[in-house]
Amino acid sequence: MKRIFLIAAILCSSLMVLQSCSPKSGAATTVKRGDVTGTWTLNDITFEGVPQSAVKSLFDEGSYTCFVGSTWRLTNSGNGSYSLPGGGTCAAKTQTIFWSASTADQTFQFKKLFEGDKAKNVTSGYRLLLSSSDGNSMVIKSPVEYGSTPAYIVLNFTKAAK
Repeated sequence: MKRIFLIAAILCSSLMVLQSCSPKSGAATTVKRGDVTGTWTLNDITFEGVPQSAVKSLFDEGSYTCFVGSTWRLTNSGNGSYSLPGGGTCAAKTQTIFWSASTADQTFQFKKLFEGDKAKNVTSGYRLLLSSSDGNSMVIKSPVEYGSTPAYIVLNFTKAAK
């Protein structure tokens, strides 16, 4: 009788180990920090759950249209910047940032740094959803308040040529 229980316990343990090691089907892909690091061009901005006419500014910089064509430099150390191309009613500008990506909750966050600022002393910033990044393209969603349903400004990036 003891042998039967011992064999059953070994079989159950083996089954659990084998199942935990098998690949999960339908599992969400986890974006890693290395997938975000590099130089990116913001090609397109779309909207989910909010009409574009309701969006007046992005990251407290002015019109979201000023960001189309912007270049984002994200180093592995967390230092970075974005450069707005300017044109029309948009001024050309480069903004220094400190960024991080959390794989646990799939977020991308950054703080604006101004002359003399240290990242550890800046308490305000932006927290966005890191929807996808495969090293060549990246989608980041900025949550906005609009009605009672979730709404997003969707930023579509492509990796800049070296």
